Amino acid sequence: MNYTLISFVVLYLLGTLAIGVWAGTRIKNTSDFAVAGRSLPLIMVITTTFATWFGAETVMGIPAKFVQGGLGSIVEDPFGAGICLILVGAFFAARLYKLNLLTIGDFYRQRYGKGIEVFCSVAVILSYLGWVAAQITALGLVFSVLTNGAMSQTAGMIVGTLAVLIYVVIGGFLAVAWTDFIQMIVLVVGMAIIAVFAADLAGGPGVVLDYATSANLWDFLPPAGFTEIAFFIGAAVTMMLGSIPQQDVFQRVMSAKNAPTARTGAIVGGASYIVFAFVPMFIVAAAVVVMGSDALDLAKNDYQKLLPTFIMTKMPLVMQILFFGALLSAIKSCSSATLLAPSTSFVENILKNLRPGMTDKEQLFAMRGTLIVFAGLVLAYAIAMQGTSIYDLVSGAYQVPLVGAFVPLVTGLYWKRATTQGAIASVACGMGIWVLFLPQVSTLGAHFPGQLAGLIAAFAGMLAGSLAPQALKNRHEASQAPVSLGA
Repeated sequence: MNYTLISFVVLYLLGTLAIGVWAGTRIKNTSDFAVAGRSLPLIMVITTTFATWFGAETVMGIPAKFVQGGLGSIVEDPFGAGICLILVGAFFAARLYKLNLLTIGDFYRQRYGKGIEVFCSVAVILSYLGWVAAQITALGLVFSVLTNGAMSQTAGMIVGTLAVLIYVVIGGFLAVAWTDFIQMIVLVVGMAIIAVFAADLAGGPGVVLDYATSANLWDFLPPAGFTEIAFFIGAAVTMMLGSIPQQDVFQRVMSAKNAPTARTGAIVGGASYIVFAFVPMFIVAAAVVVMGSDALDLAKNDYQKLLPTFIMTKMPLVMQILFFGALLSAIKSCSSATLLAPSTSFVENILKNLRPGMTDKEQLFAMRGTLIVFAGLVLAYAIAMQGTSIYDLVSGAYQVPLVGAFVPLVTGLYWKRATTQGAIASVACGMGIWVLFLPQVSTLGAHFPGQLAGLIAAFAGMLAGSLAPQALKNRHEASQAPVSLGA
């Protein structure tokens, strides 16, 4: 067991806790706690939106899928995830910012009423189980690897959850934003240095790139068949569109000091994420060059340990410190806001409907209490789902908001004729068709992606539900009009 490495990790964790305590002294109301008082400058909006996605799956999940299946196997993340932030910045950030909302659920209430608000908020909250569970799973793995198995992965999950939970409960999104800013610096610097060292071990960057070319890892587009193209598009839109109505994305964008900052921060953050996601992919490709078949076996059978094993067995202590600092930065920055987001949505869009008239102080207390409860639920879910890949936990999390919440959001902002009836029909059709395509229900999902079928049905439901009542009304009025008799 490397006590020097563990000591550095412990000091790093204590440092983030100190930031949380400091941020807690500046929390005065729910706006401070949920969106940092809408005060963040551009550089912090960029780092915190970048940190939205740069988590465990970016460091360990995406690279392992890349060396097995090439760029085409990771269209969902990082490409779909990064484009999501770019789309948010280009088409959603400024419009939503001007509405001065606390949560994305507030938009559904204002546009469609409380029923859609509650349903879409529930869909968004449930989607976080898989996402946060993936980060908790990764934290457990990190602590288990650090202690050479002396700490079990389950015990590591508990320790990791507490390490994140404490500073988020105390400091809210202000603590998240400041830790994101520091942790992203650690992440970018650390991973960049490790990439240079990994290239040197492999014989130079040219050797690594030649391996990627010879293994056809740059292939992106699917075979020219209907089924293959449909599943490729389904994978791409899952996070690209399904993540747009997510509360953590909304919080990070709405924490900006003004609308232009919100727009630019999301676009730059998304583009930066796509570009920098190639760094851990390069490192894992170098690991395959250095370790040969052993690395490919790990990628296939236990990919979550591939990169940590490469670092621990092939690199000196200083690189190990940089790696685990960068990895913990990625996981903690991603998990902190994704713990806060569903808790904020629950209090603002569900609890307030059950207990109207809550004071701001009561709401703040409820948000902190909900954080603790949700963290406990996520921890239990992560422990129960041990053995499920981090990438699958993440990618499966966004199908529900894709088919249930995206269409009411985009049509509510850009189509004046969207109605509450249309939103209800959209949600019912999208969710109904998606459920019909689940493997537990039918074999349809083997021939066409259920999330894409649900998205198409959601658009159809919105159109029919919004236009049909008006068409019937016009037809009825026309039939009741008096008939004019000619001379």
